[in-house]
Amino acid sequence: MTPATVDKAWAEHALGALQEAGYRRGGARTAVVEALSRHDCAVTAIELDDELRRRRPAVGRASVYRALEQLEQLGLVQRMEVTRGTAGYERVEPGGEHHHHAICRRCGRMVPFEDSSLERAIAKVSAEISFEVTDHDVILRGTCERCAG
Repeated sequence: MTPATVDKAWAEHALGALQEAGYRRGGARTAVVEALSRHDCAVTAIELDDELRRRRPAVGRASVYRALEQLEQLGLVQRMEVTRGTAGYERVEPGGEHHHHAICRRCGRMVPFEDSSLERAIAKVSAEISFEVTDHDVILRGTCERCAG
């Protein structure tokens, strides 16, 4: 996963939501928000920790986990199991834009994908069972092309 360009709109949205919830701006939370704003797909806490240890001042691992927990509680990030025992965290876009993931069970490689027919199928199921779906996660697990060959 390579960092994308900084998503300043998401970062400002997240920092504003944190401030509304009573959290101060600055320090580790801001560093975690800024780091997440550079990733267009899920990233693990360990990857964020590694990234933030290289900055000055460095951000401690406990602070990274605490910030991710706060962001998740506020609905600003989504937590997903990437591999057994390892969670990935991904920004939740205010407009609802999202993608899904295919994750290799062997190497943990994560491939994001979008599929409009899948979204229509979810909407159809929602209507059939009279259930308002407010969000959903689709994770396909298997073996990537690198590990299969």
